[in-house]
Amino acid sequence: MRDSAVVSHLLHAVQSPIESIGMSIDFDPCVVHHFAAGVYAKQMTLPANHFAVKHSHSYDHLSILAQGRVTVDIDGRVTEYTAPACITIKAGAKHRIVAHEDAVWFCIHATDETDPNKVDEVLIGG
Repeated sequence: MRDSAVVSHLLHAVQSPIESIGMSIDFDPCVVHHFAAGVYAKQMTLPANHFAVKHSHSYDHLSILAQGRVTVDIDGRVTEYTAPACITIKAGAKHRIVAHEDAVWFCIHATDETDPNKVDEVLIGG
């Protein structure tokens, strides 16, 4: 499975007036996988006016905004960040990232999984 297909279920266009001007919801998030001794970092590009859908994990993890400006909704608490920023997301917290500018986002997880085609299955909860 292509890397972009692995995360395609997580990334969508923002529901807003931009859809009325024909913005496509199909885009390549340019996922790059980084693995090192029990640590995994998923690097992805979120184009402006797109978002990663609300999801959760069963453990704390870090997210790093390396480029751009986003709004992060964590269990209904919405905070805007401008890169560079490091955000701690607690276990079980439902979170969503909305890109207001083209953004580069890293999710940092503790895992021994090293297969890019399986890592989302291991890390993403309901």
